Amino acid sequence: METPFRFGLERVREIRAHDEQQAKERFAASLNERLRAEAVLRAAQERLDDARGPGAPAAPVAVSGQTLLARQAWVDRLQRSREDAQRRLQGTDEDLRRVRVELTDASRRREVLDKLKERQREAHRQAAERRESAALDEMALAVHSRRRAAA
Repeated sequence: METPFRFGLERVREIRAHDEQQAKERFAASLNERLRAEAVLRAAQERLDDARGPGAPAAPVAVSGQTLLARQAWVDRLQRSREDAQRRLQGTDEDLRRVRVELTDASRRREVLDKLKERQREAHRQAAERRESAALDEMALAVHSRRRAAA
């Protein structure tokens, strides 16, 4: 009876597969965070566009200086809010790139062990076939020798 294949580094391979799964989860979380940051930026840009756009007095209307200053302060706050959203988006982009590299590295580390496992499995199979073939050759030779001796 042939011994079943046993990969000596199976536990390490399982740990690497687990690390890869965690990296995938971190990547998905980073991707979701980036999408949220993108939505916040879009919303901030829309608020800024609305403040600068048709909401502004179109016709010459008597507006006090205080009102103009308040409006400009509001637009300035919206502009800062948009800039903050832009910085957050850039930060999430950098985080996403970093996590993508981590995921790629984790995948490569696992794939190396997967390939090694398959090579060792194939070597085990070939060695078993050679042993089986040698055993069959011995049996055939023994049968042939007996027939020859009997003849």
